[in-house]
Amino acid sequence: MHIVLVNPEIPQNTGNIARTCALTRSVLHLVKPLGFSIDDRYLKRAGLDYWDKVEVKVWDSFEEVVENHRNNNIYLATTKAQTEYCEVDYQLHDMVVFGCETRGLPQEILEHYPRQQIRIPMLDIGRSLNLSNSVAIIVYEVLRQHKFPNLK
Repeated sequence: MHIVLVNPEIPQNTGNIARTCALTRSVLHLVKPLGFSIDDRYLKRAGLDYWDKVEVKVWDSFEEVVENHRNNNIYLATTKAQTEYCEVDYQLHDMVVFGCETRGLPQEILEHYPRQQIRIPMLDIGRSLNLSNSVAIIVYEVLRQHKFPNLK
C-alpha cells in the first residue's frame, strides 16, 4: 500500500501517518513543498521510534510520483468525490493520495483523475476529518479487504 501526501503542512499529522504506515507496512510518499522540515521535532515526536520502521520517499512533484509508479492504481481522497472509499476494490499496491490539511488536493490533480476520486462520508459542517484519521480509515479498509495480510 502506498500513501501519498501532497504538500502536507502539519508535522504532527505526518508523524501520525508515518506511525500508521510503519504498523501496516505501507510506503509513505511526501510531495514537496512540505510545510515543515522532515527533521522537525514535532514530526519526530508524533512518529517517535517509528521513523526507522517506515519507508518514506520524498518527491519534488506529484508527476514524479506518478511517473515512477505507472503500474499502480491511483485513488484521490477528496470531499468532492461521489464514490465512497468503501465502494472500491483495492489492490495491496494501490496508491491513495491526500492533499494538504488546509486546501486539499490541487484542482489540476483532481481534474486529471475524475474517476479515481473517493471520499469518506461525513456531515457537511464546513470542516473535514483530520488528515491522519482519514489516512487510517482508508488504509485499514484496504487491508480489511485483503484480510489484514501479515498483521496480527
